[in-house]
Amino acid sequence: MIILRKLLFPFAVLYGIITSIRNFLYNQGILRSYSFSIPLIAVGNLSVGGTGKTPQIEYLIRLLSKDYKVAVLSRGYKRKSEGFVLGNKNSTAEMLGDEPFQIFQKFPQVQVAVDVDRKKGIEQLLKLENKPEVILLDDAFQHRRVKAGFYVLLTAYDDLYCDDFMLPTGNLRESRNGVKRSDLVVVTKCPTALSKEEMKRIIKKLGTTKKVFFSTIAYDDFVYNENNSTSIYEIKSKEKLLLAGIAKPALFFDYLKQPNDDVMAFPDHHHFTENDIKNINNKAKNKKIITTEKDYVRLNNHTLQSDIYYLPIKSKFLSDTDDFNKTIKNYVGTSTRNR
Repeated sequence: MIILRKLLFPFAVLYGIITSIRNFLYNQGILRSYSFSIPLIAVGNLSVGGTGKTPQIEYLIRLLSKDYKVAVLSRGYKRKSEGFVLGNKNSTAEMLGDEPFQIFQKFPQVQVAVDVDRKKGIEQLLKLENKPEVILLDDAFQHRRVKAGFYVLLTAYDDLYCDDFMLPTGNLRESRNGVKRSDLVVVTKCPTALSKEEMKRIIKKLGTTKKVFFSTIAYDDFVYNENNSTSIYEIKSKEKLLLAGIAKPALFFDYLKQPNDDVMAFPDHHHFTENDIKNINNKAKNKKIITTEKDYVRLNNHTLQSDIYYLPIKSKFLSDTDDFNKTIKNYVGTSTRNR
């Protein structure tokens, strides 16, 4: 795969030229971007997947939903529906996509909608009788047709955008210069013991004048299903099957895995087939199955012979938490007052 990616270098150069031209046309106003009076916060990245967008969206929900009516608008990647769909009591992961459905179930006070066309999606949300006061745009950094009021750019600690290259040789969706459109940068999935010196080194390496924050993945003390919960310390001591269909499952596996555990990895956003379920049942052999929240919402409707639990995660800042919170709240408060 590494050799193939290197052979595709000319296509990466071509892709970089195309995306740069597209961004230039938007920057010059030749291609139109639409603005809205409502506060719009876009969370995204320069690379393909695995930077922790959903935990960051959930962090913003917790931060803002006590004071504002919050909506989340996503593309709904790999969903089996089309057009604009607003989450309701009949929604499923197939209708909304796994990540939006996870958010919908977790935060009932928040409106969750999906639409490939973010402009139309925003317009539909604003037509609702109980319309939102803030909209969080999930994975919308490259959706230039809508101009958000605030951009949060994520980059993973072990896969910084400054070390990457354009698709298909690397994983970048656009040039590293895209960081200029951000209002701040969050380095995600950092080690909890990351030193101040290492933070300074990374900031210098990123080569941006934007404020840079550092976050890590905080795991819950329990695993859950619809009926009960079990202490993470208890579950670690037992033989189990660890299952994940996410972009970068290594952190999840490393956190839980013990020598006698089995592991099954699937592609990101994988739709589980009956054959997959058969293989999972054969592998589990009545041991408990521990999976991610995102996978749980896709697996929960299937017939599994073993108890299945999910491990919740949160985004947690290593430092400057109050600074980050204040920056977001100031934007939303100022934008709301100016409407």
